[in-house]
Amino acid sequence: MTEAIVQPTRAHLWGLAHAERATLADDLTGLDEEQWSAPSLCERWSVEEVVAHLTAAASLGRFRWLRSVVGARGDFDVHNDRRLTEQRGISPADTLQRFRAVIDSTTAASGHTAAWLGEVVVHSQDIRRSLGLPGSASVEATTEVARLFVSRDFTVPSKTLATGLRLEATDGPFRHGEGPVVSGTTEALTMTLAGRPAYLDELSGAGVTLLHDRIGSGDK
Repeated sequence: MTEAIVQPTRAHLWGLAHAERATLADDLTGLDEEQWSAPSLCERWSVEEVVAHLTAAASLGRFRWLRSVVGARGDFDVHNDRRLTEQRGISPADTLQRFRAVIDSTTAASGHTAAWLGEVVVHSQDIRRSLGLPGSASVEATTEVARLFVSRDFTVPSKTLATGLRLEATDGPFRHGEGPVVSGTTEALTMTLAGRPAYLDELSGAGVTLLHDRIGSGDK
């Protein structure tokens, strides 16, 4: 059975996002040049580019977002690259300072607040995992992102990946679906639904092979 859910308020979700941004900013303090330029789990971008992307996401309201997408002729890769270039500083320290400036921002391109929390949670782990940094998003924050991911395909095909599977978190309340079981930490489940195969080895259960095949084949 799927867990019974009490819908959080937007203010609560924003509070979680602000806390995750602040924690990430602290984790980034003291990185060297090589770490800033290292590839992240978000395959197209380096660590510094992911941070600039997060700053852009927290700086772009609906009107500016629409104008940017139209200017990119609907190509979201072009749109995202232009906006992260805009927010990338003259040095990694400047990029980090720009990110710190938007920690408490509630600016977003849409009212899907859980999705913007998801941006922070997923991209924070894209950085931490690639650099081998300790730490992770809170179980509370990651649970809200997992609930979003199984409810819809937003910027990732997460609902499609989860279809026909029973997902069970081992460290929190998240439960969803019916079918072959996939169990693991809330983080591992969420990051796998975000299309990060690096987390597949942290999952167990009869449904892992199917999930692995879906991600590996691009059947999303």
